[in-house]
Amino acid sequence: MVKLFQAADATDLVTELRRSFDAGVTRGYEWRVAQLKKLLLICDNHESEIVSALHDDLGKPELESSVYEVALLRNSINLALKQLKDWMAPDKAKTSLTTFPASAEIVSEPLGVVLVISAWNYPFLLSIDPVIGAISAGNAVVLKPSELAPASSSLLAKLLEQYLDSSAVRVVEGAVPETTLLLEQKWDKIFYTGSSRIGRIIMMAAAKHLTPVVLELGGKSPVVIDSDTNLKITVKRIIAGKWGCNNGQACISPDYILTTKEFSPKVVDAMKQELEAFYGKNPMESKDMSRIVNSNHFDRLSKMLEENEVSDKIVYGGQKNRDKLKIAPTILVDVPLDSQIMSEEIFGPLLPIITLNNMEEIFDVIRSRPKPLAAYLFTQNQKLKERFAMTVSAGGIVFNDIAVHLAVPTLPFGGVGESGMGSYHGKFSFDAFSHKKAVLYKSFIGDAAIRYPPYSTGKLRLLKALVNSNIVEIFRVLLGLS
Repeated sequence: MVKLFQAADATDLVTELRRSFDAGVTRGYEWRVAQLKKLLLICDNHESEIVSALHDDLGKPELESSVYEVALLRNSINLALKQLKDWMAPDKAKTSLTTFPASAEIVSEPLGVVLVISAWNYPFLLSIDPVIGAISAGNAVVLKPSELAPASSSLLAKLLEQYLDSSAVRVVEGAVPETTLLLEQKWDKIFYTGSSRIGRIIMMAAAKHLTPVVLELGGKSPVVIDSDTNLKITVKRIIAGKWGCNNGQACISPDYILTTKEFSPKVVDAMKQELEAFYGKNPMESKDMSRIVNSNHFDRLSKMLEENEVSDKIVYGGQKNRDKLKIAPTILVDVPLDSQIMSEEIFGPLLPIITLNNMEEIFDVIRSRPKPLAAYLFTQNQKLKERFAMTVSAGGIVFNDIAVHLAVPTLPFGGVGESGMGSYHGKFSFDAFSHKKAVLYKSFIGDAAIRYPPYSTGKLRLLKALVNSNIVEIFRVLLGLS
């Protein structure tokens, strides 16, 4: 019989991990490297098990599991192993005349004991990638995988217990009760990936202890298609980034398309042609597409499709099978802007196309909605690219492709506004779990009497000149000039 996770267990867990952290277990370079190498072994030795678990949970094709989860994790781990010494090294900082003679540096210190709550749509990538950052930065960490991907959650718990140092790295499985108990504890940081609704709950719980948070949320990521584009490649990349990434169940998945009324028929025809080339005449039978995660999400998506003035806007797809949790790739044109499908993040295989009179109107539509996690523009017009980059506020912007910025470790990945706060990937992951501590080394040489009482007009003038680094005034005071 499985022992229930109770309040005392949560308290004891944090106490044990804090004891390990305070003892310095996680701080050393050697410990961090050893744990990262163990994570690499998990990827190397258990890829087939990971692929199998992802198929059980989401029906993911092997290519998506191996490339978009395991291979990306390998890249993250290898980058951390290669760069860790540089990341840990203090950064030199300039000093001023006020503190002369002195030297200064910025030291990256681990925050302490951190909590990572991950999502179900990429259960291995979104669980282990933040853990890489937490370990690299020298923290003790608790991972709470999503209960909506039970096979992946179970495998994560087994593998991390088997490979990693359990005195500093733990996995807690469970659902809302377990997560609630964990959130009642005092953490040094909480990293959450998921919906904005749960993100608000996480933030409220963190506020009780003034715990900083990283929230990787989502939103309605727009795709703008200009007529000045390579339409065939554009459509193929949109399909790969929408249905080829977990069947639209991804935080940076295209959520709706904006294009002109004049160009939209060409877009729709090209999408129909390429979708059939990718998934066949009966996409419901395709083995190259993930299924919907569970019946609740299936019903949510069905409700979007069945809403008044939406169902008659379907121009392609729309087939559903609740028993198999399958929904075909579905394209809709000009659904009402106040409909559910245009008000909520879709997180599924439905893709509305909104047609506009001209490209100028795209900015008004995007600005009228909460800031998205990603925004995409397909065009060869350089001026339009420049305006889009300067005008559109989003977590990230990609021109002429979908979601590929996720794989660039030198770019921060994170949201803005309702799509999240904080970022990670590469060194940004290390920084997310580090405190940048200011350290000043002051000499006993050159102690100045002007800082001590009794005060005088001359001392005041000289101190003000020093603080303002006003060399001319310093010499005027020293020479006794008024």
